[in-house]
Amino acid sequence: MIAIDALWTFSLMVGLLTLTPGLDTALVLRTAALGHRRRAWGVVLGIQSGTLIWGTLTSLGVTALLTASHLAYEILRWAGAAYLVWMGGRMLWATWRRSVDEAPEAPGNGAEVTSPQSGSDSVDSLPGGWRQGLTTNLLNPKMGAFYVAVLPQFLPADASHLAAGVLLTGIHILLAVLWAGVLITLGHILRDRLQQPAARRCLDRLAGTVIAAFGIRLALGE
Repeated sequence: MIAIDALWTFSLMVGLLTLTPGLDTALVLRTAALGHRRRAWGVVLGIQSGTLIWGTLTSLGVTALLTASHLAYEILRWAGAAYLVWMGGRMLWATWRRSVDEAPEAPGNGAEVTSPQSGSDSVDSLPGGWRQGLTTNLLNPKMGAFYVAVLPQFLPADASHLAAGVLLTGIHILLAVLWAGVLITLGHILRDRLQQPAARRCLDRLAGTVIAAFGIRLALGE
C-alpha cells in the first residue's frame, strides 16, 4: 500500500500543478465563458481521460519508452505543437474576420451570440468538448514526461504498480475536476458580461494567443 505521507506529498504536488494557470485553464475557462457549459465539461472529461491514460501507461512502464525514444518524443512534440498553434490561430483568424464583417446583432439576444469560430467549436456539445480535451492532453508530451519523472517515485515496491498508479492518477483527476468546477462556475458568472461582440472577440483573442503561445513554446522547448 502507498504510505499516507506519500499520498499527501503527491496530492500537494499535483494540486499545485493543477492551480498553476496553463493551457487546460485557458481552454476550460474560455469554453465556459462563451456559455458552452456542456462543452466545457466535455473538455474537462477529455483532459482527465488523457490524464488517466498517461497515468496508466506510466504505471505499466510504457511511457518510459516514449521519453527514451528521441524520435517518438519529437514526433509527438511537433504534432502537439502544430495542433495547438492551429487551434489558437483559428481562434485569432475567426475573430479578425468577424471584426471586419460582423453583422449587427439584437442586444440581449443570447441565441444570436455564438462563438466567432465556425464549425464544431461553436456547438455546445459534450462529445465535441471531450474530443478536444482528450486530443489536447494526449498530444502534450510534457504531460507524459511529468508522469514518467514523478509517478514512479510514489509507486511502492511491494504492491501492484498498476493499482497504485491508477490510485495516484485518480487523486490528480479528482483535484483537477474540482478546480475545473470552480473555473466553469466563474465562466458562467462572467458569461453575461461577455455577450457583447467586442468582449467575445477580446476573450477569443486572448485565449487564442495563449493557446498558440503554448504550441510555439512546445515546438521550441527541449
